[in-house]
Amino acid sequence: MRSDGEEVPNSGWAGNFVGTLRGLLDRPLASYYLLLSSVGLLVFIGLVMVFSVTSVGNYAKTGSPFTSIATQALSAVVGLLAFWVCQRLPVRTFRALAIPLMLASFVLMSFVDLMGWLAARRAPDAASVSAIHLGPIWVDDLWLGVGSLQLQPVELAKIALVVWGADLLVRKGRTILSWRELLMPLFPVTVALLLLVGYNDLGSMICMVVLFTGLLWAAGARLPVFGWLGGFFTAGVVALILLPANKDYRLDRIKVFFDPSIDPKAQNGRYQYLRGLWAVADGGWFGVGLGQGHLKWGRLPNAHNDYIFAIVAEELGVVGCMVVLLLFGMLTYTGLRIARRVDDPFRRLVAASITIWFVGQAIINIGGIVGLMPITGLPLPFISYGGSALVVALGAAGILTSAARAEPDCARAMHARPPRKWVRLLWAPLPPLPRAREDGDGVDPSTRTTGRPSASHSLTGSPRGRST
Repeated sequence: MRSDGEEVPNSGWAGNFVGTLRGLLDRPLASYYLLLSSVGLLVFIGLVMVFSVTSVGNYAKTGSPFTSIATQALSAVVGLLAFWVCQRLPVRTFRALAIPLMLASFVLMSFVDLMGWLAARRAPDAASVSAIHLGPIWVDDLWLGVGSLQLQPVELAKIALVVWGADLLVRKGRTILSWRELLMPLFPVTVALLLLVGYNDLGSMICMVVLFTGLLWAAGARLPVFGWLGGFFTAGVVALILLPANKDYRLDRIKVFFDPSIDPKAQNGRYQYLRGLWAVADGGWFGVGLGQGHLKWGRLPNAHNDYIFAIVAEELGVVGCMVVLLLFGMLTYTGLRIARRVDDPFRRLVAASITIWFVGQAIINIGGIVGLMPITGLPLPFISYGGSALVVALGAAGILTSAARAEPDCARAMHARPPRKWVRLLWAPLPPLPRAREDGDGVDPSTRTTGRPSASHSLTGSPRGRST
């Protein structure tokens, strides 16, 4: 700034870089391309790492190193189909599916929990519990299968909570500021679903609590709501850790987090915890080389799933870990940017909650591996091995992409220069044009001077313009 108070434009490479970056981010389709690139790169890294982790073990067992990567690639193809479908569907379709998705989640989770309880009763020793079959239908721990087709109902429960919760909060509008509206039926239904999930999968329940908290935050819930939610959540976690007799491994993991030397069951806690830290430390700055890690050869349990980030650290080092973290950071920035810019309140809530779901699950997974949190058994989104998780995550990313295309500037740009008809047919139709502004210049009055919405502007309120 000069002595007369006038600002001088930034100069040098730093100023040029910032200016170029700002110009790129101001483009109408910036959110859309950032989302596609971050999700695409994460899926690609996941496929590469799954092959690196599983190839040797698969070759020893089946004579082919491609067994697991073929399954994961097939799941990625199905996930891309789910992505394609979800980005094409209009808002009214998702809102119409909200209640059926929630009912299906309750039915499937109740069935899985009931079968798991029966299996535990039949074999009191947790180590001897096996799958229970009812004709072609079978249940094994968190998995529900029909013949050779298998899925994890908890993944469906996550997306159901997003869509149903956003639809309900939008219907209630500003009345969610009252306790009466939150208690009927939002909290009871959500708590019941969380308990069904947490009975067998405490890590996924924690992830869904983070998702639900993000949903309430985006809807503008008051601060005391989060205090009560935190208290109920803490009490529920403690109860689920202490009450079920066949869930002793949960308490073991808590003990390992505070003191690894006192773990009585090495396979459930200390062994995996310390081997994961060993893999992280062994990688150094640049890693031992892709495919050259040795802890994945049966020395690190669940290296292809829960602990795949440890193998990323071992083989690709700090640089590889930073790439993964930067991609999740870019995904987080893009998702919250979409939630802030899109007009439709339902899209806003869905975009915010899906983004917080992805970043929250990634933080829980990576935090457990590096020793900042207890181990929960959650997969790393888009990277860990697992068909159900990958398909649902890509479907949720498709919903987020649909919201990105519905940003007012993006929609106008696409209508101004529409893609060819075959592109719209094979990829996605044109997004709806934004509704007309109440003021004449197309700027939200609450953002005219500050560039930010006023305190009364809520994600569930009636949209009047884009917040810049």
